[in-house]
Amino acid sequence: MSAAPPPIPPAATPRAATSLADRIAPKILFLCALVSVLATAGIVAVLAIESAALFSSIGLSGFFLDTQWTPLFADKHYGIWPLAAGTLLTTAIALAVALPLGLFAAIYLSEIASKRARRVLKPTLEVLAGIPTVVYGYFALTVITPALQRVVPGSPRSTRSRPASRWA
Repeated sequence: MSAAPPPIPPAATPRAATSLADRIAPKILFLCALVSVLATAGIVAVLAIESAALFSSIGLSGFFLDTQWTPLFADKHYGIWPLAAGTLLTTAIALAVALPLGLFAAIYLSEIASKRARRVLKPTLEVLAGIPTVVYGYFALTVITPALQRVVPGSPRSTRSRPASRWA
């Protein structure tokens, strides 16, 4: 018979959870997780109920086959195609701008830039990449668009300056 393996030393016993914080913390964390799950379930439920009401009034064909999106007009239309086309167009323009710029920036930083330039530019680009795109969109809407409207004659003005009766 072979010799028995040496005994494993007893593991350090964890400190007994006797303090109030040690007993309450798991319960608070569980409640936080429960609130998150219930909020998500509530959002899904509201979306399902509202979607069911919409589809019962317009039907699936009105949503998928209609070519107009005019929910605020007297003759309401809820076709998804204008929204899908706008999304695809915006995506294509964003790709046409961002892909070459990003690729050329990456090539420049990895192959051409000096160590000093790389030491400055790389963290700067990483910080800019961390900013949500909504912030860039808001900046473009509030700063770039008015500047372009002053520079480019005949460009459309903001809808905020137009009277509401024009859109009714």
